[in-house]
Amino acid sequence: MNLVGKNVLVIGAARSGIAAAKVAKKFGAFVTLSDSNENLDVAIDGVDVRLGKQTEELLRGVDLVIVSPAVPLRIPLLKAAAARGVDIISEVELAYGLARSPICAVTGTNGKTTTVTLLGLLLATAFAKVGVGGNIGVPLCEVALEVGDGGCIAAEISSYQMEATKNFRPHVSAVLNVTPDHLKRHGTMEVYQAMKEKIFAQQTAEDFLVLNYDDEAVREMIDRAPCRVVYFSRQVELAEGAFVQDNRLVIKFNGVRHELCTVDELGIKGGHNVENALAAAMIAFLAGATAEGLVGVLKTFRGVEHRIEFVREIGGVKFFNDSKATNTDSAIKALETFDGHIVLIAGGDDKGTDLTDFLRLVKERVDWLILVGDAAARFKACAIAEGFDAEKILDAGYSMQRAVELAAKVARSPQVVLLSPACASFDMYSDFEERGRDFKRIVNAL
Repeated sequence: MNLVGKNVLVIGAARSGIAAAKVAKKFGAFVTLSDSNENLDVAIDGVDVRLGKQTEELLRGVDLVIVSPAVPLRIPLLKAAAARGVDIISEVELAYGLARSPICAVTGTNGKTTTVTLLGLLLATAFAKVGVGGNIGVPLCEVALEVGDGGCIAAEISSYQMEATKNFRPHVSAVLNVTPDHLKRHGTMEVYQAMKEKIFAQQTAEDFLVLNYDDEAVREMIDRAPCRVVYFSRQVELAEGAFVQDNRLVIKFNGVRHELCTVDELGIKGGHNVENALAAAMIAFLAGATAEGLVGVLKTFRGVEHRIEFVREIGGVKFFNDSKATNTDSAIKALETFDGHIVLIAGGDDKGTDLTDFLRLVKERVDWLILVGDAAARFKACAIAEGFDAEKILDAGYSMQRAVELAAKVARSPQVVLLSPACASFDMYSDFEERGRDFKRIVNAL
């Protein structure tokens, strides 16, 4: 990608936008960074930072627009850019254009962060230089430059990041699952799934796509895949792919069977993490790692922060931080990890998705339901409608401190206290990481 002498407008001054602006400048572009939030404190040497109202004046002389993931293509400025024929790309597309090592890209509604973190460790068994970035918190363009030649890149890719991609072509891509999420942004499930499928749209017969056989919507993506498809499955013994057989993770590829570790030996626990491990192992294997090299990492990897993360035990009650559960499907997986007797803290920025399956499981496994944030009223009404005891529902308002104190007050061994919100965090926090760390701070101060 040649940026020398080009006028580049970067829209969105969050982490990805700032990184894109710096990288574009590094490669010789004249860069303007714009954000509608006039209260930001942003200064980058050699970059024209413009905060506040975004008018079409910003497009004068612009050759390329780079858009941050949080910025939807429907905003007036981007519509005007498209009408003028200005090329619009995402930060992920910028990263791809600059990358000199193959990319292994993972998307899906749930499990991305765990899978990509594990994938980075698995790839390190075969490559001297490995980078992990994307939606996981490190801008992908920075990672691409750090890795350079001769390595491999593990990328977590969200539906937001796919909106403005055109040529993005990972060598190995993967779709873990697709369940309702981000419908405020995308409008319909059809559009949301289409954004997920863009991850493999530019692949060729030389590339690989790893799909979840157990998810019907994902399984059928093979019909639109232009590359070789390999499945993973926790439920079915496959003719080819990664699967569980006699309680052992197995890879079968090109007629050769490779045994990995047993399910019990996996460092991460729960059925959903078996799926994550199968996916990561299959991707790493296709990228060039050996089956023998994968085993040690699969046994020792303990998971990631904010995903069913053990915090502390107080008076026989264990506290777990699952702030990463920003939708009901992810929260369901957390509830399934425990054998009932859960004091659940849920709620937050309500995504408006259907709560039926989630609350049916809450009724089965949760002893006390503590609600916070914007979603509290709807969650409470729906929980009562599903038959949950209204007297076992406590409202903590917009206070995580209050929620944790209530949980500690009612919880008794062998109960566990689980923060698994099934909601985004933006009504109370800047992101799920801040929410999870606040929860841990409060628990550790009890």
